[in-house]
Amino acid sequence: MATAAPARPLAGILWMLVTGFCFVTVTAIVKHVGGTIPAPQAAFLRFLLGLVFFLPMLSRPGAVAALTALPQSIRRVAAARAATHTLAVMLWFFAMARIPIADVTAMNYLSPVYTTIGAALFFHEKLAARRIAAIGVAFLGTLIILRPGLRELDPGHLAMVFTAPAFAASYLFAKRLSDEVDAGTVVLLMSIGVTIGLAPFAALVWVPPTAAQLGWLFLVAGFATAGHYAMTRAFAAAPLAVTQPVTFLQLVWATMLGALVFAEPPDPFVMLGGGLIVAAVSFISWREWRLSRRITPDPMEAKH
Repeated sequence: MATAAPARPLAGILWMLVTGFCFVTVTAIVKHVGGTIPAPQAAFLRFLLGLVFFLPMLSRPGAVAALTALPQSIRRVAAARAATHTLAVMLWFFAMARIPIADVTAMNYLSPVYTTIGAALFFHEKLAARRIAAIGVAFLGTLIILRPGLRELDPGHLAMVFTAPAFAASYLFAKRLSDEVDAGTVVLLMSIGVTIGLAPFAALVWVPPTAAQLGWLFLVAGFATAGHYAMTRAFAAAPLAVTQPVTFLQLVWATMLGALVFAEPPDPFVMLGGGLIVAAVSFISWREWRLSRRITPDPMEAKH
């Protein structure tokens, strides 16, 4: 019987650092391009150009036939995921063009919180009192970031309020798909579906892109793909309880980048609120890891 690979905390932390660098680079490039090209078009071109990275997978013998032969039930779930991810991506690109990078980064941390809520509602996973308290802390962090009534909110902030649950819905559909097909197919279905989903929205606001804009968006696709790969390696090397707190550095880097490159003054309320959200998400991840160890104990520990 195969045993799980031993945890490598240092490797997991290093891979998560690479993940953070890639994703912060993505946000910086999108911020740079966001003011010159409509959000739906920028998102469409990012996913269209990103399909280049899947050409080796599609060129394998029988790969296309295997996709077309997928059961109707899987296609429906993949279509639902593509729809929710399409909405999330458009809102995220819109927000990136309007509000500080640190605000977007901090509010995007809410996605795992909404995923936890969705898993409880739709997959009937247990939502214990400690998790409920952690969710409350996360939403408190959101209120600290937004400070409604104490400052003027941009439409970009409202977009991020809906971005996180839309991404969470996408992740829940991905979880369902991962039970039926391999990880590569899950990502490929999402990439194709989102490209198709974004096409009509991009057509409505289309402006001829320059070669420079296409180059920047190709870099976005490359860094996003590398970030997802690094994140997968981090999750394989160490439990979420180890890797999740490292994601807080993304907020630190995003704040520094916004201040140094885009003249966005650091906001201590965003750092405080983002810290509360990350702490809550880290606690939820730690609890899930502890529960999984109780359900499937380590084979070596089981001998004692």
